[in-house]
Amino acid sequence: MAPPWIQELHFPHIDIPITIDHMVPVKPAGPIPVSLDQTLYLSNLDNMIGCRVFTPTIYFYTSSGQKPVITTLRDALARILVPYYPLSGRLRETKNGKLEVFFGEEQGALMVEAHSELALADLGVHAGVVSVPNPGWTPLIFRFPNEEPYKILDMPLLIVQLTLFSCGGFSIGLRLCHCICDGIGAMQFISAWAATAKEGRLVTNPKPCWDREIFRPRDPPMVKFPHNEFMKIEDGSTLTTSLWEGKLVQKCYRISRHFQDWLKTLAQSDEISLCSTFDAMAAHIWRCWVKALDVKPLDYELRLTFSVNARPKLQNPPLKEGFYGNVVVVACVKSTVSELIHRHLPETTRLVREARQGVSEEYLRSTADYVEVDMPRRLEFGGKLTITQWTRFSLYDSGDFGWGKPAYAGPIDLTPTPQVCVLLPEGESDPGGAMVVCICLPEFATRKFTELLCLVDSSEANVHASNRLLL
Repeated sequence: MAPPWIQELHFPHIDIPITIDHMVPVKPAGPIPVSLDQTLYLSNLDNMIGCRVFTPTIYFYTSSGQKPVITTLRDALARILVPYYPLSGRLRETKNGKLEVFFGEEQGALMVEAHSELALADLGVHAGVVSVPNPGWTPLIFRFPNEEPYKILDMPLLIVQLTLFSCGGFSIGLRLCHCICDGIGAMQFISAWAATAKEGRLVTNPKPCWDREIFRPRDPPMVKFPHNEFMKIEDGSTLTTSLWEGKLVQKCYRISRHFQDWLKTLAQSDEISLCSTFDAMAAHIWRCWVKALDVKPLDYELRLTFSVNARPKLQNPPLKEGFYGNVVVVACVKSTVSELIHRHLPETTRLVREARQGVSEEYLRSTADYVEVDMPRRLEFGGKLTITQWTRFSLYDSGDFGWGKPAYAGPIDLTPTPQVCVLLPEGESDPGGAMVVCICLPEFATRKFTELLCLVDSSEANVHASNRLLL
């Protein structure tokens, strides 16, 4: 295989000294349709344990031009918080353990204003060059001193850190509470904020819609699927010790469109139903991951989970335009270690495709009912790899605040979540459809994983070629 099909991407190991200049609460610039002590309902999809986190993302801009960065972004945020007023509230738990948004004296988003003597080039960020997540960028995302992991109660639901660099560039570091919006909803909000900053007036297209009551559980609840994505699995393998007790290394790979197309062809079985690029990539990554980690015992049951956007599935009633809440459900594939490493790629790909296509409106309703009956209280990591697909998000198109599209937009650090793999769009440097695969591995597994990811099994490729010749 030609090396350009897959290219390992590297990032500089850096320390970023920053100075925080101001911390300013940003409240809606006008009246909002709630009063003090009023609350807003959150659906069971918003309440899922995987949503009880802040999603950190960063946007880099190589030049600030003549437009004042901080006042422009702060004023635009105040304007956009009027129609997106729930982001100015806080979360609290009700008696049954569910979350709701409430509005008290302490409200508003938080904006942190900072600067650094470094230039963006020192951070490995250059216009027109592919950048990848870098754990060294962590100081550009604000966290409170001594903040507890996974703390979301009584926190600002949107935390913004604006950092100005000596070269004239700047970064926007965001922490957005996942309970309020999923990835597509976040893109809708960021796009509206960006358009408002760029135009100097309030821009909302589409008009935001809250309407979380559409996903209220049925009475009585009707759980019609096993929902293996929530299943508790005993930690009986070498997987957890390999990932959580050793030193982890974040690895990133540029996957060309040519390789994606080739892998998709290789992964396609002779069935009528066609697999997607995601089906093939997810199956391939999962197999490489398990083989590289040399998971034991061989009869241990593993899970692959991934989020599926259920918006297109909803017909009764259809989702209102502008809805920005959580409309993702978790699909799950199960396999023993032995089955995963010995079966061919098309078989694993078929399982991924079936799990993806199995997400329906009824599956979403069943998920809401499951959370109503037996709400998971903690994240389950046993035997699991989660693949998160950011390639479907308009990270770059939605991020033009008036200074052009960002040089990089996306996550910063995967090491806190070693059982998550992220698929990212390559960015603006190459419109050829490449993606970037980011994953954390123990040092002993990195070489093996890279070899497997790049080469696939030559035996599988030969079998595939032989089968094609027989057709």
